[in-house]
Amino acid sequence: MTPRTALGALHIGALLFGLTGVLGKLAAASASIIVFGRAAFAVLALAGFAALAKRSDGYRLSLRDARNLLLSGLLLAAHWVSFFISVKVAGVAIATLGFASFPAFTVILEGLLFRERIRFNEIMLVTLVSVGLILVTPAFDLASQATEGLLWAIASGLTFSLLSLNNRANSGRVPAVQAALWQNAVVALCLLPFAAPGLGAVRALDWLWIGLLGVLCTGVAHSLFVASLAVIKARTAAVVFALEPVYGITLAWVLFHETPTLRMLLGGALIIIAIVVSSRMAGAPATGKASIDAAH
Repeated sequence: MTPRTALGALHIGALLFGLTGVLGKLAAASASIIVFGRAAFAVLALAGFAALAKRSDGYRLSLRDARNLLLSGLLLAAHWVSFFISVKVAGVAIATLGFASFPAFTVILEGLLFRERIRFNEIMLVTLVSVGLILVTPAFDLASQATEGLLWAIASGLTFSLLSLNNRANSGRVPAVQAALWQNAVVALCLLPFAAPGLGAVRALDWLWIGLLGVLCTGVAHSLFVASLAVIKARTAAVVFALEPVYGITLAWVLFHETPTLRMLLGGALIIIAIVVSSRMAGAPATGKASIDAAH
């Protein structure tokens, strides 16, 4: 893979991740069913990628690895469920921008959990994201669907940040594709009891959207990211993936006529700028690489 094709693969991966909210809205199913189906299809896709890459033997997991992957799977399940609830309640744009708050959570939690000093530019990052979220919120009314959806999206960003930090603390031990496969398997098992009663009522068309979520937005997007990292720096990859909200909001605008207000566009611009700045601040950003490894 050349640097040009690797960069193209990254943009395709970012576009596929941006499709997540769109496909979740198209699927007329509950968040638990969508997450279960996405994880199940992702396991199949990632297993196929590993087999094609001749990595089917993989890394032998230790007990510590198994515990960490279990925790990561639980956090990933919480992240996806809260994100898709936000999509159903408030729409793709608000869900995507609320989720994009995760770099700010990562900065704060890194300082608390790893006892790292928070620098001035990181404080500015948190400030930018906070102001952006205030602008994105149409009205501060808990009875409002937009506000409720944004709160679910922020919860999605928080759990994604915790997942990223857990990946950071245990990075390098398990190959990225194998880790993603096991995490998705945990998600599917956790959601199966909640999804099982309604699986028989899911329409064939909805299974198509859910299948595309698992194969394209998880398996293929993750595989493109892993393959491109052999050529592209993690910092560059993180900046490219900062375009995910742009792709998601644009697609929702075109497909669902979710026309963003000027205030929402300004808030979104601040959040995206904050993501790019946070990616440029670190040589191998935990808010970039680890988070993308989780396959949002």
